[in-house]
Amino acid sequence: METIGEDLRQMIRTPLSRSHVEALRAAGKVVTYPKGTIMAQPGEKANRFVYVEEGEIEVVNPFTGERHYPSTIGPTQFMGEISLLYGGTASLPLRTVVDTRVIEVPRETFLTLVSQIPEMSDIIITVFAARRRRQLEDRSSGLYLIGEEADRNVRRIAEFASRNRLPYASVPLHSPEAQASAKSCAIDARTPAVIFGSKVPITDPTPDKIARLLGLNIDFSGDELFDVLIVGGGPAGVAAAVYAGAEGLCALVVEDVVLGGQAGTSSRIENYMGFPTGISGADLLWRGQVQAMKFGARFAIPRRVTTLEAQENGAFCAAFENGQRVRASAIVVASGVQYRRLPLERLADFEGSGVYYSATDMEARYCKDTEAVIIGGGNSAGQAAMFLSRYARCVRVLVRGSSLAASMSSYLTSRLAADPGITIEYNSEVTALEGGEHLESVTIRNAQTGQSRKIAARSLFIMVGAAPNTEWLSGLVKLDDKGFVLTGLGLPASPFATSYPGIFAVGDVRAGSVKRVASAVGEGSVVISKVWEHVKQNIT
Repeated sequence: METIGEDLRQMIRTPLSRSHVEALRAAGKVVTYPKGTIMAQPGEKANRFVYVEEGEIEVVNPFTGERHYPSTIGPTQFMGEISLLYGGTASLPLRTVVDTRVIEVPRETFLTLVSQIPEMSDIIITVFAARRRRQLEDRSSGLYLIGEEADRNVRRIAEFASRNRLPYASVPLHSPEAQASAKSCAIDARTPAVIFGSKVPITDPTPDKIARLLGLNIDFSGDELFDVLIVGGGPAGVAAAVYAGAEGLCALVVEDVVLGGQAGTSSRIENYMGFPTGISGADLLWRGQVQAMKFGARFAIPRRVTTLEAQENGAFCAAFENGQRVRASAIVVASGVQYRRLPLERLADFEGSGVYYSATDMEARYCKDTEAVIIGGGNSAGQAAMFLSRYARCVRVLVRGSSLAASMSSYLTSRLAADPGITIEYNSEVTALEGGEHLESVTIRNAQTGQSRKIAARSLFIMVGAAPNTEWLSGLVKLDDKGFVLTGLGLPASPFATSYPGIFAVGDVRAGSVKRVASAVGEGSVVISKVWEHVKQNIT
């Protein structure tokens, strides 16, 4: 499938040109660091771009203090990773091997250069993306997980990091690696843990805490005024961020769980134009995020908008779950939909421990060599079945209706039927879940015959129905009887304008929208012209 950032070991590196280097020199300063200087530590703010003129810099293993990769950063190369674009933190230590002379450019100045010199931007961002991809593949980072397979809280961190394309290392409980890392920070080697750097164990780990350590979670004073607040980080929201940034609007994207929405859970999208070999939803959205950040858009993850208020001056004030607030001249509602939770006893007990709502690499590892059960008859369920069939011993797809023709693309239906590892059961539903701390079996009932049977299964994927995320709109805009946002009602005239001026809705959350990735991207792209028009009118 298509990915962003070729493997560094195969990539033919294009060095920065002389004019690029001179631009960096004019914008920054030349500094010489002696041998053994720590240039970056995990958790340290990525606040400067560093270009090496003479010398050598190595990536360091945070636990052993030894060189982590055989290759180093030498003359004409540069330090840095994707986190520099959004003001995040370093993920691994860096150290000078010999006396090293560099050009340092402050982050804000560097971002200005990137926006002004596209050829330089292309080279640097390609290398940054390749470095991030290598870390993801090698599972190397200052974020270290012990006992992911045994603890639900650690699994939550793994899911948050994996779906947000954040590198992390994971080792089994009681393994030699776990014992060594636990000893380095003086914690009990028999207890699951999350460690950041080499000395910082995270007590009661949550996605919010990890996001803060990695610089993803932005604190707001309440005084910030954005041109546009985009609520939702799915295809529509990220596309809106790309175009908002490209048009010079000050944009903030807020996502309450992980970037990508439902599309981010798709392991393989084959009908999106331009990707003939397919692309995962996570990769597609990550491309968009990097693109939006290049244009200056900011992302806050995880952040959930709880209420929205209209102010007398025409602006809006959005409140987050932690009590912080931001103001914006316009709002783009791209909060999408979420899979419905089934009315099953003990469902909450097994969520994250056998019951899942997405099928990504991480969930695939949990059902390796076992039977996986998928509930749902839409494209997401079909894509999940095809993906999981590469890992699970067999995949059982349960469909409440008698056919897939009305709910799933024909190319997926044909592939499911042709795959010997996939079984489709029509007129079927799950009625019970059983297990200890982890799901062990499910009971399936056939609606036509009334017969029930129990099967052993350690993973159940629920992909049925969808409810819109619109409670936070606080009654400001008109909704249909299912809670989707009605559009085409307000001014400026736009198919995406809601009943309240300055609030626009795009993607799956919009009533009557086509629930496809391409449609969502298109809507997010097009809406910005009207957002810009509204913002301009308010300014003037």
